[in-house]
Amino acid sequence: MAQAIFILLTIYLVGKAWNNFMKVRRNILLGKDELIEGDTTLRWKNVLLIAFGQKKMFKNWIPAVLHLVIYVSFVITQIELLEIFIDGSFGVHRFFAPYLGVLYPIIISFIEILSLLTFFVTIAFLARRYFLKVERFQKPELAGFPRIDAALILIFEIILITAIFSMNCADTVLQVKYPENYHHTGFFAVSGWLGPALFSNWDGHLLVFVERFGWWLHLGMVFVFLNYLPFSKHLHIILAFPNTFFAHLNPKGQMENMPAIMNEVRSMMGFDVENPPAETAEMPMFGAKDVTSLSWKNIMDAYTCTECGRCTAECPANLTGKKLSPRKIMMDVRDRAEEVGKKLDSCDVRLINPEIYTEGMSLSKENFEDGRSLFDYISSEELHACTTCNACVEACPVLINPLDIILQLRRYEILTLSAGPSDWMPMFTSLENGGAVWQLADDRDKWIADAL
Repeated sequence: MAQAIFILLTIYLVGKAWNNFMKVRRNILLGKDELIEGDTTLRWKNVLLIAFGQKKMFKNWIPAVLHLVIYVSFVITQIELLEIFIDGSFGVHRFFAPYLGVLYPIIISFIEILSLLTFFVTIAFLARRYFLKVERFQKPELAGFPRIDAALILIFEIILITAIFSMNCADTVLQVKYPENYHHTGFFAVSGWLGPALFSNWDGHLLVFVERFGWWLHLGMVFVFLNYLPFSKHLHIILAFPNTFFAHLNPKGQMENMPAIMNEVRSMMGFDVENPPAETAEMPMFGAKDVTSLSWKNIMDAYTCTECGRCTAECPANLTGKKLSPRKIMMDVRDRAEEVGKKLDSCDVRLINPEIYTEGMSLSKENFEDGRSLFDYISSEELHACTTCNACVEACPVLINPLDIILQLRRYEILTLSAGPSDWMPMFTSLENGGAVWQLADDRDKWIADAL
């Protein structure tokens, strides 16, 4: 019966999690196609050093070491989790023990030591957020669910660690009291002394209950975490690896040219136009208005965001009291992608926009229009505050680029909507008419004629 429950529960919950992960994938692909080119060797180097090695985290040693402990613990404990899945599927107990021999207690001991360290690190992270109140964790964009999300994950960690030690401590005592049913697996570094200290006088039935309780609690928390992950900032545990691989390799200060603008400038200056676009009566759209006009890589950046706030902490605009927060920009893009994804899943298209859709029409990213855009999330004041200094790009530990999104939104506002700060408009007019940002009485290049 226990095996049947385990297998059915696993199939259902893993399937449910898979469905949610596929929705995240669909939301990322709401973005436009983007060709990712560059040195593949360098990309794998980024994955190894930045995603696996967490190289950029170590600009600040204290949180970096704390985070590394949790990260290594998460990776190594998958060995014990794999054993739990095998035990549950085949009705065995500590499947790996006979095959690994003396290595088994060494591996489990290492997991226990890491788990104990993780417990203290988790307490430290809770203290940093809610008692020490580190400034970057107190920003307005973290109000509501983001703050709850951070706390939930840390609480999940504590419950998971409690489950591991409940299972191992009770099992250690059971091996001594009932060796005919619980084969000896060797001494474990923590539960080897903690188990007898806590449970040596307990009845066998209670010990079995505690051991099974810890086993099922461990499994349950894994399933909870797996199904919660697609809705949490901790999705970066998975997406940090592809995001660092596909990160742009061009220099941080290099901005992408817009072909339409570049061709217009080349034409005005008498140069040949490269790859001229086909003539059309429609006004081209410059920049980006919504997630569907960003690239899939921009949206992957948003889903990879760890909400650590290092970008905002380094942003000079934010430091001087401006409204801009690069972290909020990424969170807004993700929230908008979630909104669009949910509406695409809607059964009644008329509820989205009855002026455009009629009953029976199918929705896709190509025809989606609900009357909203990223500008309903991100204000012009935020976009105008950006100095394009790339401090946020440099600070991000997983190579996210908030600046690219800010530039695309700003380009849409100025070039497509012909809007922007009143202080900027004379500059644009002067640049267009005189080739300089200042209003000049004479032609800018008049000095050349005089010199000749």
